[in-house]
Amino acid sequence: MPEAEKVPPRLGRLIASPKAYAKQKALLAGFRWLRANLPLAEVETQDFDPFWVVTKHADMVDIIRQHDLFHNGDRAHTLVPRASDDMARSMTGGSPHPIRTLVHMDEPDHSKYRAITNSWFTQQRVASLEDRIRSIARTSVDRMAERGPTCDFVRDVAIHYPLRVLMEILGVPQEDEPRMLKLTQQLFASEDGDLGRGEAAAGDPARHAKELFRLLGEFQDYFVPLMERRRQQPADDLASVIANARVDGKPIDHFEAVSYYVIVAAAGHDTTSSSISGGLWALCENMGEFQKLKDDPGLIPRLVEEAVRWTTPVHHVMRTATADVELRGRRIAKGDWLMLNYLSANRDEEAFDQPDRFLLRRNTSRSALFGQGAHACLGQHLARLEMRIFFEELLGRLASIEIAGTPRRSASIFIGGPKTLPIRFKLS
Repeated sequence: MPEAEKVPPRLGRLIASPKAYAKQKALLAGFRWLRANLPLAEVETQDFDPFWVVTKHADMVDIIRQHDLFHNGDRAHTLVPRASDDMARSMTGGSPHPIRTLVHMDEPDHSKYRAITNSWFTQQRVASLEDRIRSIARTSVDRMAERGPTCDFVRDVAIHYPLRVLMEILGVPQEDEPRMLKLTQQLFASEDGDLGRGEAAAGDPARHAKELFRLLGEFQDYFVPLMERRRQQPADDLASVIANARVDGKPIDHFEAVSYYVIVAAAGHDTTSSSISGGLWALCENMGEFQKLKDDPGLIPRLVEEAVRWTTPVHHVMRTATADVELRGRRIAKGDWLMLNYLSANRDEEAFDQPDRFLLRRNTSRSALFGQGAHACLGQHLARLEMRIFFEELLGRLASIEIAGTPRRSASIFIGGPKTLPIRFKLS
């Protein structure tokens, strides 16, 4: 079997650089080259353990579905520097995970913990929330109108709408939302000088673990008292479901409960707000597509799917091989670390026609990677409903829109999207 081919050093450095994900142009060109020449190759770059980068959509789908062969939890679930991994293990007593959520779990734990909230996120249950979500969407568009004729769509609209939806479902009082907004933004943006703790931390290779532990401490300070209140007085909300859950006949552990609250509040918020912002940014740059939506609002569900593909708010996840395996003629050894690069997969020429164009009427026989198999995104039905309703409310009133400044993306290897989107608009 051939030896593992190496990703060119310059490209390897880009893949591990948060700033490259903010700019994207050079990174996307690099992934295009890898898909054509080295669709599976090893990255060796300073400060990181070696890892394989998987760039093809079909390969990723294959790996995601083999959850027994490629584990989530054996090593860090996202690409982190070696120093951060060492610090996390020293602070947890050996685990690479400062937090333990569904995305960090393998069987048998994954199914047990997923079952706690699975009924809350079914398509039927989520559909019953439409009226509540539509009211929140209308309020968001009203506030946007009040700010007109210009606003920063990300900061003024997109980050607030899905947070309000999630906090209502979770049972967090509206007056606590500013605190939740600050924490959720910092959780996934610690690498960004504007959104995290500033550039001063950038020279510290263990900053990722330090920042995570600090933020998780703040989340715990908020969610533990909430959990205790819901155990004493349950309500019809998700916080009560988690607080009173039982795993293997015993009450859920505090650590897993807080982790659950964090992933519901943070992951569902950031990914949805990024996809909404990314979709609107793309429409501003593709007015022909915008006009198609005005002419045919029935295309809005396609807008939702294309916005997720185009933005790809989850840039990658890591997997660990549990046994020796051959992939694309290469030998993946037991214990090897693999980066499943969604940013590349969602621009794969073999999966999507004209992948570098934003097209509403594209062939949707292959979907953007939203998580598949056992680890399919728990909140995907909610995210799609939120996005559809928001775009219905906005596009129904939006007469014109254009970019009124310089949009920018966040600098983040893991989860990211637009962090500023200045627009000029006219609403009815």
